[in-house]
Amino acid sequence: MLITAGRVLTGSGTYLEDGAVLVEGDSIVAVGPRAQLTDRVGADGRHLAFPDATVVPGLIDAHVHLAFDGGNDPVATLDESSDETLLEDMRRRAEQLLRSGVTTVRDLGDRHGLALRLDEEIGRGGTSGPRIVSAGTPATPPGGHCHFLGGEVSGVEQVRDLVRRNLAAGAGVIKAMVTGGGLTKDGPKSWQSQFTPDELRALVDEAHEVGVPVAAHAHGTDGIAAAVEAGVDTIEHCTWMTSDGFELREDVLKKIVDDGIAVCPAVSPHWQMLPRFFGEERAAAMFDLVRQMAEAGAKLIAGTDAGVQRAGFDGLVPALSFYANLGLPTSKILDMATADAADALGLGETAGRIAPGFRADLLVIEGDPLEDLHALRAITAVIAAGRHHEL
Repeated sequence: MLITAGRVLTGSGTYLEDGAVLVEGDSIVAVGPRAQLTDRVGADGRHLAFPDATVVPGLIDAHVHLAFDGGNDPVATLDESSDETLLEDMRRRAEQLLRSGVTTVRDLGDRHGLALRLDEEIGRGGTSGPRIVSAGTPATPPGGHCHFLGGEVSGVEQVRDLVRRNLAAGAGVIKAMVTGGGLTKDGPKSWQSQFTPDELRALVDEAHEVGVPVAAHAHGTDGIAAAVEAGVDTIEHCTWMTSDGFELREDVLKKIVDDGIAVCPAVSPHWQMLPRFFGEERAAAMFDLVRQMAEAGAKLIAGTDAGVQRAGFDGLVPALSFYANLGLPTSKILDMATADAADALGLGETAGRIAPGFRADLLVIEGDPLEDLHALRAITAVIAAGRHHEL
């Protein structure tokens, strides 16, 4: 299959004008000027021509929960759903993600391995959706954040056992609920830490022994520091909360930057509403913390926490506008949702870029996203793993 377009994004902020992408199976085999590749149409003879459009890598949402419905009480809805009902709902959410231009997601916690099961279906072509890098069951202490997903552990041996079970099931990332969170009623506060240093080190060591990255849910400053010290690969939320406000520790941030730990703020698609919920002053402080991390050189990646309250499965592009509001250049923001996210997910050699040898995940859009990120919503076609999905 040959895809030609007015512009092809071949690097950070770099277009190939009048370009072409040659796809065989699920992979890109050549990228170059249209005139040079027109005679190399693949065995299927397909030529998709978009002379006035732009081709960019398929988008990556690095933080979703397909098991949640994005409604007012996702936990109650989850509790009321059987696994089969839940899986059917997850199929619809996966298709919604794909239709919004997302070709890879990192699912950071579900129930009974349903996200892994769904990923198998998508891989076989039986269900439309993005590739799912699943954490399986997230680790949390008894009664801790998201304990209802089944990952309650206490002590080093139980932590190691849960990690091993997730890995055996096919998890591509291990998730640790290092601090509390607002989704869990009557659970630890978001700023409160949940694990001992020995437990965190055991979790990270067990995952890293087989080359699988670790994502740490961490709102509290102490929890962030503990996660960094344990050697996690990504920090989710990273809001620097304390019992009475916020405290960004410069020494911890420096280690985040020096160690190449990625930060996924998991910004809501409705981020403009945050001042209404948290108050103008508190929301401004939260926004400024993300700006400080960006200015310090932290590697930020894009994620939406899709599935939690008021976070649907078509919200990645609206969430990206948050970073434009902070003043980040559009080329950097696109990297956060493509190449940088792929690197953080351990997929940097095969995803997030348009180059030979990479998976054929492509998004065809009207307009120029380097000029206006909203162009990412004007989708003409989505190609995921070499399959062209009609919209």
